[in-house]
Amino acid sequence: MSLMVVRCRVTLFGMVAWLLMLGMQQTTSFGDDRDPGQADRSRISILPNILIVYADDLGYGDLSCYNAEAAYQTPRLDQLAAEGIRFTDSHSPCTICSPSRYGLFSGQCVFRTGRRVTAFEGASGPSYLTPEDWTIAEMLKSVGYRTAVFGKWHVGLTWVDREGKQLRGGFRDVDQIDYEKSTPLVDGPNAHGFDVSFITPNCPTTDPLYLYIENGMVPVPASQRHLRNTLPNPGGKWRWDNDEGWKSPGYQFVDVDELFFEKASDFLKDHVEARGDQPFFAVVSTQIAHAPVLPGPQYAGKTDAGPRGDFVRQLDSLTGQLLDLLRELGVDDNTLVVFNSDNGPETMHTIWMRADHNHDPAGGWRGMKRDGWEGGHRVPMMIKWPGKIAPGRVSNQLINTTDLFRTLAAAVGADMPAHAAKDSFNLLPELLGNADDGESIRPYMLTQSFRGEFQLRAGDWKYLDHAGSGGNRYDSPLMKPHSAGVVEDGFPGQLYNLRDDPGETRNLYESNAAKREEMKLLLKSIVGS
Repeated sequence: MSLMVVRCRVTLFGMVAWLLMLGMQQTTSFGDDRDPGQADRSRISILPNILIVYADDLGYGDLSCYNAEAAYQTPRLDQLAAEGIRFTDSHSPCTICSPSRYGLFSGQCVFRTGRRVTAFEGASGPSYLTPEDWTIAEMLKSVGYRTAVFGKWHVGLTWVDREGKQLRGGFRDVDQIDYEKSTPLVDGPNAHGFDVSFITPNCPTTDPLYLYIENGMVPVPASQRHLRNTLPNPGGKWRWDNDEGWKSPGYQFVDVDELFFEKASDFLKDHVEARGDQPFFAVVSTQIAHAPVLPGPQYAGKTDAGPRGDFVRQLDSLTGQLLDLLRELGVDDNTLVVFNSDNGPETMHTIWMRADHNHDPAGGWRGMKRDGWEGGHRVPMMIKWPGKIAPGRVSNQLINTTDLFRTLAAAVGADMPAHAAKDSFNLLPELLGNADDGESIRPYMLTQSFRGEFQLRAGDWKYLDHAGSGGNRYDSPLMKPHSAGVVEDGFPGQLYNLRDDPGETRNLYESNAAKREEMKLLLKSIVGS
């Protein structure tokens, strides 16, 4: 597997001076006057349909098109990659679920909300998305799209009790929700630009509240207690991380992704039949491959890589069915399809898959979910757009999930207000093959780890503004074998050159003090502290 890292031709001192000259603090955006896709979008006369499949806890090494040594095959997703462009230096904005979803929907890192990094559970909220945020759905609606989202929402919601008081207590407050007073939800998808929505508030099979929300309403409130021993436990351990709590009668655990894809398919069929002249934007936010691992019975034993291998094969098959439907509906030729993941692979999943099946979900990178090292946020991203993106391309262009916002805005000719999508860059020139070879469109990239700490990329250089992983503890007997053999050096930060040291094993924090200070100055210019 190649661990190529794109080289940036922008000198770091020049970049810092430029950012400081612009007064780049938290409110700064590269905005409308820096638009390398201007000429590209003038050639796009028909608005494309847009479909995003957003996987959960799927690591860089979890697809066979990314990992030649994978313990199973993912033929349909490999086909998607072969029909478009596959990015090898793609990243999530955070190393856990909720902040990364905020990045997808807003084009921004969660530090811009002023709130801590968290994964919402129970009745927690309010949403990371505020009325002031311009979402990707609102952007596409502004140029005529009909918009929809299906699956895991997980950016926080506002729930109230009988007195109308907002609940913030997570699991313990779930039984106090007044559903009549709480709905229609003031900060659900339909309040942020989605015309159609069918979602779960949190991780669909991990964190109560276990219920469905359809277009801002709760058809069946949670009135029953869920017990984890009612679920299958394939392999005797893969039911791990299924919390007990309140659920709606009839709520599906094992088949939840089948339901999400079914709802998305119904939307596509109805839309094409009734509104064929209007472009659609749909997001399918999956449960796979988040814990617990609950592959459908029809996928059991489909791979030789145990329940999690079967689980990923299920995602592969469901995505393939959706792509087949686009062809059946006659809209495949004008549909831009994105496949992406919200962060690296779950810790226990990574440990078990390495031990049991010689499969590395992190794809050779150091770290895993929650960590600021590459394995925590380097993720698959493939984009297919027939007639626009040449098939079979592999790009080492630095890209983040947040970039989908400005890239799609450029593709459809949407005007971008200065306050929107501050952490998004327009990668349309790369998609269309018009970017200069070897030159990074992004002068830098910011990510955040489980504890909210920052990691900064600029060309080959990566600076971590913290000691350790930023997430998992690697001093325990369980985790030590996965520490890449690196012993903590006691420095307050980390500096790596990914071209020379893609495994992040040689900390240059002390030995290259000049580069360290440059990176620290750049970070300060971005985050303002």
